[in-house]
Formats: sequence, C-alpha cells, structure tokens
Amino acid sequence: MKGMEMLRRSSVFAAEVMEVFDRSPTDKELVSQSKVLCREYIHSRLHRAGIGWSKPEHGSGTLAEVSSVLLWLGDELEYLRPNVYRNVARQLNITIASENIVSDAFLAVAAEIFSTGVTWGKIVSLYAVAGALAVDCVRHGHPAMVHTIVDCMGEFVRKSLVSWLKRRGGWADITKCVVNTDPSFRSHWLVAAACACGHYLKAVVFYLLREK
Repeated sequence: MKGMEMLRRSSVFAAEVMEVFDRSPTDKELVSQSKVLCREYIHSRLHRAGIGWSKPEHGSGTLAEVSSVLLWLGDELEYLRPNVYRNVARQLNITIASENIVSDAFLAVAAEIFSTGVTWGKIVSLYAVAGALAVDCVRHGHPAMVHTIVDCMGEFVRKSLVSWLKRRGGWADITKCVVNTDPSFRSHWLVAAACACGHYLKAVVFYLLREK
C-alpha cells in the first residue's frame, strides 16, 4: 500500500510540474497582464512628469520583471526621439475631453503601427504612446481617460497581439531583449526602436489625413 501511495504522489507531483512548464498563458491572462503593464507604464510616466497618481496594482514575479524591461526599453525609445512621444494629443489634433475620440485615436494609431507586422519594438512604441497620451489627459484635467487608455490597450492586445504573444510563450519573451550578451544586440535594439518611431510617425500622419 505504501508503495502504491508513493507512486500516486509521485505521479501527481510529476503532473503538476509538467503543467507548470507546459501550460501556455491563456488569452484572458495575456490581456489582463497587458493592462497591468499599461497601468504601471502610465504610472511611471505620470510620476516622471511630476503628476501625483495612485499606485496601480503591481505585477509579481515574472510580470514585475517584464514591467521593468518594458519601462527600460521605453526609456531608450523616448530618449532616441524625445519630441515624438510628447504632446501626443496635440500631434493627433484630438480633443481629449471625449472618451470616444481618445479611444478611436489610440486604436487607429495602434492599428497603423502594426499594419505591417508585430515586433517588440512596435509594442514598446505603443506603450510609449499610451504613457504620453495619459500624461496629456491628466495634465488637461481628464484623469478618467487613463482608464480608457488602459482598456483600449487590453482591447487591442486581445484582437491583434494575443496570437503573436502566445507563440512566444507570453510577455516574458521581452526579457530576452536585455539578457542577450551579444555586443551587437544594443545596436540591433536601437535600429528596431528607430523603426518603431518611424511606424508611430506614419501612424500619426495616417490618423490626421484619414477621412473624418
């Protein structure tokens, strides 16, 4: 009997271990994580702009590491083109008092950024847009728009990025952007970031010129 019980426990333990290593994140988990990351990114940008804001829920473990990497890469991207990710609302020529207008503008720009495919550089660019747009909204007295932007991020991830993220095992794949030991990697990231800037600028032009 003891042998049978030991075998049963070993089988259960093995199954649990395999589940942990084999289970890929669900669509719902990826969307939820994208919103947590967006809140943390926006909070960081509001704090940097000297705007007081309640602390968001923080991801733990791997998600916390992902958030740190996303913020670091966002810093790199914004450092490359400081004027691109400032005054986003003015660049888009939108009224930020309207939830529908903010949502429509963010989703239109997101769709254009990813119109030719998905890369981590473009994803970082989209989070940079979200952070900058949130700063504009709060500065102009519309803090409720932060929640609108976070919800839009989740909606776009659900519709357009979930499949791509699942193929890479989830958000943790972005951490490879900073653990790579190849000395040429930094230049590779800077090129990718510069391309992301270009896609964002193209998206702004597209939004401004489209039929209203």
